[in-house]
Amino acid sequence: METEAKKFYCNVLGLPEIEKPESLQGRGGFWLKVGDKEIHVGTEEDFDRTKTKAHVAYQVKDITYWRRVLEENGVEIIESIPIPNYERFEFRDPFGNRVEMLQEISHEGELNY
Repeated sequence: METEAKKFYCNVLGLPEIEKPESLQGRGGFWLKVGDKEIHVGTEEDFDRTKTKAHVAYQVKDITYWRRVLEENGVEIIESIPIPNYERFEFRDPFGNRVEMLQEISHEGELNY
């Protein structure tokens, strides 16, 4: 499962993997770099992720681009409940984790690029 997770997050989403501290390397999972932040990804078997609303959200500059990339890679897009000042959608990663992409909308109703 971890190999497939790395393939999705590194190859499809384009997030670079960074090295975990040596003291944590035997525990599984992997770390990614998102801008100046780190995302720590752990993998577990036999957990029903579809029964939780827990998720990670990525604020992006071009939501249309990300929708296209995900669809081209066979990811089903789930339309989100609208919220003020944002265009957004959700999807489930290949392991059932809920992920949200959102882009801020300017005051004129246009997307910020």
